[in-house]
Amino acid sequence: MLHLSLDGEGPLHRQLYRALRRAILDGAFPAGARLPASRVLAGDLALARNTVLQAFEQLLDEGYVAARTGSGTYVADSLPDDRVAVARDGARVGTGPSARSPLRLSRLAERVAAAAPPGGVSWRIGRKTRLYDFRYGEPSYADLPLATWWRLHGRRARRVSARRLGYGAPGGAPELRRALAAYLRRARGVVCEPRQVIVVRGTQQAIDLAMRVVVDPGERVVVEEPRYPGLSLSAAAAGAELVSVAVDAGGLRVADLAAAGAARLICVTPSHQFPTGVIMPLARRLELLALAARTGAFVLEDDYDSEFRFDGRPVESLQGLDRAGRVLYAGTASKLLFPALRLGWLVVPPDLVEPFESVRALADTGTATLDELVLADFIEGGHLERHVRRARVRNGARRAALLAALARHLGARARVSGTDAGLHVLVWLPEIPAARAAALRREAAARDVGVYPVTPYYAHPPTAAGLVLGYAALTERAIEEGIARLAEAYDAVAGAGGDGKRAPRREQRVGGPSSSIRRRDKPR
Repeated sequence: MLHLSLDGEGPLHRQLYRALRRAILDGAFPAGARLPASRVLAGDLALARNTVLQAFEQLLDEGYVAARTGSGTYVADSLPDDRVAVARDGARVGTGPSARSPLRLSRLAERVAAAAPPGGVSWRIGRKTRLYDFRYGEPSYADLPLATWWRLHGRRARRVSARRLGYGAPGGAPELRRALAAYLRRARGVVCEPRQVIVVRGTQQAIDLAMRVVVDPGERVVVEEPRYPGLSLSAAAAGAELVSVAVDAGGLRVADLAAAGAARLICVTPSHQFPTGVIMPLARRLELLALAARTGAFVLEDDYDSEFRFDGRPVESLQGLDRAGRVLYAGTASKLLFPALRLGWLVVPPDLVEPFESVRALADTGTATLDELVLADFIEGGHLERHVRRARVRNGARRAALLAALARHLGARARVSGTDAGLHVLVWLPEIPAARAAALRREAAARDVGVYPVTPYYAHPPTAAGLVLGYAALTERAIEEGIARLAEAYDAVAGAGGDGKRAPRREQRVGGPSSSIRRRDKPR
C-alpha cells in the first residue's frame, strides 16, 4: 500500500485530497491507474469513509480522476497539471520539457522587477531594532488622540445602516469628500469642489493612479533629484522615460525643464521637498504653472507633510494657484494620523473626475467605508485641526532638540537642510565620503542608534555622506542621547578614514551637484 502523508493543515478531507493529488502528479498513481477503494483507504488511514469520499469528489470535480460505474475510481488520462510535479511542501516543480520554458511576465511586471530594490517593493516599516531610531515615516503614536478616534469609530459602527455595508462610490464616501474639500481649503489653500476629491489608499496609490490616467509608455515623466523613490518606481512601471531635474535652494529648477524636453507629467514636492526639505518660492511656483499650461504637461503635487511648518504659516498649495487645470494634488493621513489608516486623497481638475474614478474603480472596488466615515466625523468635529496644532507644537520641540543636539555634538562637521517644516531633516557630513555612509550606519547601530543614508533617494549619489533623520517618534531626551552616540560613531568612522579633525564651518549648499539634468535610460 502506498504511504500517504497528511500535512496537518485544515480539514481531514482537504488534507487527503492534497496527499492524493501529490501522489497522482508525482506519478505514484500513473494515468489510468485505479485508486484504492474508499473503504480500504479509510481503514488504512483510520479515517471516516465520508472523509475519503469528500476527497475523491474534490479530485473528480477538478479532473484528476474519473469514476467508472461498478469498477471504481481511476486517474484521468489527461491531467489538469500535466507534466507538473507537486513537491511535498506544496511547491510546484517542473518535470517535463515545458519546465525549461521560463515564466513569461507582462512588460509592466518586468519593468517593476528591473526598477525595484533587492527583495522587491515594500513600504512596510519594520520593527524598531535600535533604542534611538531616527527613521523617517512614523509619527509619535503617543501624541494621537486615539480615545477620540475610537469613540467616533464606535459611534459610526453602532449606527451604520445596511445601505452603507455595500460597495461604495469609486471616489469615496461623499461625507469624507465634503469634509476633505473644506479642510484642504482651510489648511492648504486648495481650491476644489467635493467631487474633485478622489479618496485613495495613501499617497502611493494616488501617484500610481496619476501615472495610469495621464502617462503613456514612452512619454517623459520629470522627477526631482533627489526624490521620493515611489515616484520613480511608478514612472518605471508606466513605461515612462524618466528625467531627473536637480533641486536647489528653491526646489525644482524650473528653468532647466526646457532642456529636458516636453514632459507629460512633472512630479514635485514644493511645500517641503523630499528629502532636502527646501520650499519652492512663489515666483518659481508661478513659473512652473506657466510652463505646464504652455506645454500641456500635468503637475503632480505631493503634499505629504507640509501641515507641520514651524516658522510661519504653512505655505499654501501649488494647486491653489493653478488656473489652467494642470495640477493633480496628493495628500495622505499617514503623517497627519497613522499609516495603518490607509487613507489619502487626490484632487483632480473637474474634467478629469470621471476618468480618474473609472480607473480607480478598476484598481479596487473602494476604500473601507466605515473608516472614511470616521475620518469625516474626525475632520468635521474639529479634531484633526486640533491634533495638528498640538502635534506641531510637540514636533517643534523635538526639532529644536535635534538641532541643538546636532550643534552641540557635531558642530561645524554637520550641515543641516530642511529645518523649517516636516518631520525630518537632512544632515550632510562633508568630511565623510558617501561610500563610508554604510560604515557610519554600522558604527551607529553598534551604539543602538538607527540612522538612514540619503543615497537611495538619488539616481546619481552625492559625493558626501548624508543622513535623513526623522524625529517625530522620539522624545527630546532620546534625541539628545541618540545624537551624542551618533557623534561617537562619526568620530570612529572619520578617525578610520581620515585625520578625524573638525572641519571649519562652510557655506551650506543644498540640492546636489551643479549639473542640473540627469536622464535615465528609457525603461524597456
